[in-house]
Formats: sequence, C-alpha cells, structure tokens
Amino acid sequence: MAFESLVALGQGLHGLIWGVPLLALLLGTGVYFSVRTGLFQLRHMGLWLRKTLLACLSGAARRTRSAAAVSPFGVMCTALAATVGTGNIAGVATALTIGGPGAVFWMWVSAFFGMMTAFAENTLGILYRERGADGAWRGGPMLYLKNGLHSPLLAGAFALCCVLASFGVGNMSQCNSIAGGLAAVFGVPPRVTGLVTAALLGAALLGGLRRIACITQTLVPLMALFYLGGALAVLWHARAALPQAVGLIVSGAFDWQAGAGGALGYGMAQAIRIGVSRGAFSNEAGLGSSVMVHAAADGNEPCEQGMWAVFEVFFDTIVMCTITALVLLTSGVYDPLRYAAAAGTPLFDRLTTGAALTAQAFSTVFERLGGGFVAVSLALFAFSTLLGWSYYGQRAAEYLFGARAVPVYRALFLAAAVLGCTMRLDLVWALSDAFNGLMALPNLAGVLALRHEVLREWQRYRRAAQM
Repeated sequence: MAFESLVALGQGLHGLIWGVPLLALLLGTGVYFSVRTGLFQLRHMGLWLRKTLLACLSGAARRTRSAAAVSPFGVMCTALAATVGTGNIAGVATALTIGGPGAVFWMWVSAFFGMMTAFAENTLGILYRERGADGAWRGGPMLYLKNGLHSPLLAGAFALCCVLASFGVGNMSQCNSIAGGLAAVFGVPPRVTGLVTAALLGAALLGGLRRIACITQTLVPLMALFYLGGALAVLWHARAALPQAVGLIVSGAFDWQAGAGGALGYGMAQAIRIGVSRGAFSNEAGLGSSVMVHAAADGNEPCEQGMWAVFEVFFDTIVMCTITALVLLTSGVYDPLRYAAAAGTPLFDRLTTGAALTAQAFSTVFERLGGGFVAVSLALFAFSTLLGWSYYGQRAAEYLFGARAVPVYRALFLAAAVLGCTMRLDLVWALSDAFNGLMALPNLAGVLALRHEVLREWQRYRRAAQM
C-alpha cells in the first residue's frame, strides 16, 4: 500500500511538472527564437541540411583536428543515441492512444519550434564551454548558467536533476524495455539481459566519450536504417490508407469538442497536451541534455553547432516519430473511436498500447516476425539511449562533485542497469519523467536570459556567411 501511494505521488508530481506552464514555456521559447531568426529552420533549411546531413555524406563532418577531439558526426550520433529511443516506438503509440491522431500534428508543431530552442541552447553551449584537464572540451547548461547567468544555484540544480534523470529515464526505464521485449519474444531471462547489458555498457564507458562516439557512429545509422526499412515495408503494403491517415492527423489536431461532439472523441486540448509533451520528451529540445555532448565537438562556429541540434530534432520527431505514427494509422490495428471511447475508464487498461501495439502493426506485414522486429528495434534504441545518457550523467556528476566522482557514477550506473531489467519500475518512470522535466526549468531560464547573446551570434554568422 505504501508503494502504491509513492507511485501515485510520483505520478502526481509528473503531472504537475509536465503541466501547461512548462509546455507553454517550452513552446514559447521555440516560438521566440523562430520569430527573431526569421523562421531559420524553414527559410534556411537548405543551409542546415548542407552543414549537417550532406557534410556527413561527404565525410567532412567525420574529420577531427586533434586526438582529444570528437568529430561533429560523432557528437551528433551520440546526441541522437540519447534521443532516438523507446519513445520513438512505444511513446508514439502511447501518444496516439491517449491523445488521438491529432497528437501527431502537435508533435510536429513542438518539433518545429523545438528546433530553434535546440539551436539556441547549443549555440550557448559552444560560447561558454571550457577546456578540461585532458585538453578536451567540456560544456553544458551548467556552464552558461554559472558563467553567463551568474547563478551557481541554478547550475547545480540542473546538474543534480540531470544525474537523477540519467538513472531513471536514461537507464533503468530503458533497460526495463530491453528486458521486457526480449523476454516476451525470445524468452531471454531478465537477469541475463541485465548482466549482458551492463557488460556491454561498461566496456563502452571505460573508453570515455571517444569510445561512446565511435560506437554510436556505427550503431545509430544502422538501427535507424533497420527500423525505417521495416516501417517503409509496412507503409508500402498499406499505401492506399496513407491519405486517410494524414487526414486523421490534421482533422484530429483541430477537433474542438471531446466526446460525442468531436469527430474522433479526443478533443483538441488533449491532442495539444499529449502531442507537445511527447514531442519534447522525444527530442529533448529545451531540456539542455544534448548541450553537454555538443560542447565537446571539434568545431569553433557556435551557430553551425546549433544547426546539428536542429537536424537532430528534425530527424527524431519529424522523421522517426512520424514514420511510427503512420505505421500505426495505416496498418488497421489502431481504431481512434474505440480508444477514445475507453479513455478514462477501466476498459482502456484492457486495450493494447505502447510497444505491443506497434508490434501488432508490424505483424500485419511480417506476421510472427513482427514482434521480434520491434523487440530488436527496442533493444537497439534503448541501448543507444543508455550510451548517450551515461555521458550526460557523468558530466553532471563531475560538475557537482569533481573528477573523482566519475568512477563512482559509472559503477552506480552499471548497477542500475541490472536492477532496471529485473524490478518493477512504476515509481522510477514517474520520478524520472519529473526530473527530466525539472531539467528544463533552469535551462530555459538561462537560454531566455542569454537570448541576446544567441541573437548577436546569429547576426554575426549571417553577416559572415552573407545570408
């Protein structure tokens, strides 16, 4: 009974933090920088794609100038490893079942403006980064909060929330998803999954950021191509239903009335709340997490490093989340009216949701292999998230307690990975989501307070590039 009370308290805390004020702040920050830069993410899409995606294809982004540096491509893959996770598979299904098809539209809106929030925070990350004792760059919201905003208190609060979130949303919840998927489909005991995951993770952590980046440069492209290949096969099979699916997304986004008065029974307010929160949770724009790895990039141009963050938000939400949503909507496994009618009633708990619903969608084409495909995808996505968040937590722990805390943090992180595979995580999920949201408050305070520095840097870059 006491545990159930703690779970209810954690869920209440999550609902309070991820309420309308925080969502409005996240969205509003993106709107502000979008307006002040003249909708850079749209008007100069060719520029940031050329500086990111095309630079990766040409090989220019893979080169470094020193042994202590990490290439822009390696940094991007590490940041994407942390964001492209279980939310792109299970989270999208949850958003659909709770918020309706219209939630996908508001995920797009969240991502569109979130691109510029990510641009701003990562531009600041380069402006305020520092050299570590090993000659490598160190940075993150902690530094622009301490040195730019002159608030060590906010810097410490961000770092503490980051450490706590890294054990929850960045570790135990991910490991639980890996263990659950492998046990359900392949019969792998969770304890075995935990030990193997911890061993692989430990080997990566011992090599520091360079080894993590080396792994993610291979893992992230492969897992993305693997998942997108399967998803596109499902979409090709159900291509006749694509126009209707897109229509549901758009009409559901502006379904003003809930219940019998609305076309789909969800309501616009629910679609907005779920869509914006799921979008922010998936791409992490505004949380400040990706700044810690972007600051380590081998590059001196703050605005160009900000463009890598723009691409990451685009790929994570506009590409990956949309693909999953379309698979669910075209495959026929998701009935909006049925889920809307059950919302808020005991009947909803009997309906399939999350990763299981996504597995059903893939099974419409791959039959019995569909569950295995989703289980493997979940394992790859979740393990990549472990790699990215392990670095975030290390940097935050080092800021709080010094370099001697890093080995201790690594040991605790590995132990948490084993526990995450074998224990019930209701409370962990609720609290980790809460700490994840709490990271955004000090970070956005710093980004908005230092907004003029971001805009001055943007104007300088525009003049230099003759845009």
